[in-house]
Amino acid sequence: MVFKATFKSEPHDVLLASSIKTGSTWLKAICVSIMQGNKEEEEDIVVKDNPHFHVPTIEGMDYYSKPPTHDLYTMPSLRLFHTHLPYRVLLDSIKNSDNCKIIYITRNPKHTLISMWHFFNYNSKHLEDLFPLKELVEYFCNGVHPYGPFFEHVLEYWEESKKRPQKILFLKYEDLKIDPKKEVAKIALFLGKPFGNEEDLEIVLKKCSLERLKNLEVNKSGSIASYFHNSAFFRKGVVGDWKNHMTPKMEEQLDKITKLKLQGSGLEL
Repeated sequence: MVFKATFKSEPHDVLLASSIKTGSTWLKAICVSIMQGNKEEEEDIVVKDNPHFHVPTIEGMDYYSKPPTHDLYTMPSLRLFHTHLPYRVLLDSIKNSDNCKIIYITRNPKHTLISMWHFFNYNSKHLEDLFPLKELVEYFCNGVHPYGPFFEHVLEYWEESKKRPQKILFLKYEDLKIDPKKEVAKIALFLGKPFGNEEDLEIVLKKCSLERLKNLEVNKSGSIASYFHNSAFFRKGVVGDWKNHMTPKMEEQLDKITKLKLQGSGLEL
């Protein structure tokens, strides 16, 4: 990629990172709303465009472009962007900078798999049963996953966040669902944009509720690319939906591999 050869991080850059289908769309909306602040004279930023337009994913920017085309090199200071890349392959200019902050979000493996299964099949309706869930579970447990094995991806960011908590904020989707007030306040503080009062926090929570985001016109119509429909990025967003789709055998497989991979890490998913 030309990006890898030329990109340099700048002071105050913020990189949102995640494996796929772990909550990055929601995190993007929350972060751009926090960065915008509650300025009465400005239109609510999440109403203008899909979150993936506001926060481009650096390894797929051609897919997200629309006039004017995103250009990381000309974006104003306080750049906010996203990646699905594992920590080990991030550019040294990102990893070695004390000023370039990273917010990583992950999710329970079962929730991630169900979300990914629905997403792939939603965007491939013309193909019958393109991704059977049983096969997807097998692939996942064997480490076959977009952007590399899921658990290795998570653990790289987890371990680095323990070493450098001032640089990497590690979030769980489920925590954001259970206690959004606490988690959004934590994100704002990490971004250097702490809320001045409870009302400002409540405004962001309301703007970025999953129910509201799902029903915004910019997220119901259009597409990022011809095969990534905006509406596919918002489904139920509930905790525990995997129980409606997985067999006991699938559950057992995932519980076993999760326990094995996370053993000794101090991380629970």
